[in-house]
Amino acid sequence: MSFRIQALKYDSFASYFAMSDAQLRGHRALVRNADKKPGFPCRVSLEDAQLGERVLLIHFEHLSVDSPYRASHAIYVRESAVHRVCDVNEVPDLFRTRTLSVRAFDSNGLLVDADIVDGAELERRLDHMLVNESVAHVDIHFAKTGCFAARAFRVHA
Repeated sequence: MSFRIQALKYDSFASYFAMSDAQLRGHRALVRNADKKPGFPCRVSLEDAQLGERVLLIHFEHLSVDSPYRASHAIYVRESAVHRVCDVNEVPDLFRTRTLSVRAFDSNGLLVDADIVDGAELERRLDHMLVNESVAHVDIHFAKTGCFAARAFRVHA
């Protein structure tokens, strides 16, 4: 089963980097400097921030559906991020070295399947989940922190 991992778009976050600390607090956000690598995984570039790089830490609703599974969490976005467009069946290196939680949802935002997977095995697990026609997408999370990382969709040939 072919899939495509989709990063978030930078346009949704760009204006935050010009805000004051008080304005950022009003949006449940703050700007930080990356002080370790890995440790600040960007949801736009799907790369870890470089040491000293400015990143936005913001509360983000990643599953805004009218279901009990509606969900949000904190995410990082690099100030210098360029939107990553993944090729079909491409898994960015960002995921390869982390333990991931994968959660498959139907078109009504209801959970169909879920698992914990070593990032090196992500392709196999996405293939297995997306074979189920009731699955509309799979949300990928960093298992340790629970943060949303990206979304994967089935690609029809």
